[in-house]
Amino acid sequence: MPKGPFLPSEFVPTKFSTAQDKADFGNTFLHFIESEWVRTAFTKSFYNRLSMCFSHIAHYDAAGFYETWFTSDADRLRFLRHTLVWPCWGDPEFTFCDVERAIQQEIRKRNYLARYELRAAEAVRSREMEILKRLEAKYRTVAPPVAEGETERVAPAITPLQADGTTRFPVQASLF
Repeated sequence: MPKGPFLPSEFVPTKFSTAQDKADFGNTFLHFIESEWVRTAFTKSFYNRLSMCFSHIAHYDAAGFYETWFTSDADRLRFLRHTLVWPCWGDPEFTFCDVERAIQQEIRKRNYLARYELRAAEAVRSREMEILKRLEAKYRTVAPPVAEGETERVAPAITPLQADGTTRFPVQASLF
């Protein structure tokens, strides 16, 4: 029984990797996403292969790679976008391009991109709402209640009245 949607029969072996290796990588990739990018699923062998696929470069180490791509929904969204735009160049007898294409198809089929676009947008909204609450608590003053008989509250005048009862408006002149 396969551990994912990919079977070895779908892939071409390379000189250094079997078709089973390719299927295992594809299934591990999807399992990693389904696990909500849990750190324990990001094994050294998975990192070694992933760092050579989808035009990734090996970071200093697996921890740096993980921190770059998988620690927030915005990072994960960026990772998925990066994965989906990669053109999967190469020959399946020499590269994992066949697995890369299959992974891209499965990501589209499972609608991961839209899911993480919503999550990233919600994370931004949550952060901004917290900022708004802090700013409102700091700057918004509580208006006194409307007196009985008043239909609306009138905003105070921006320019104060002068002693003689007239209003002085600022004048703008050219500096040149």
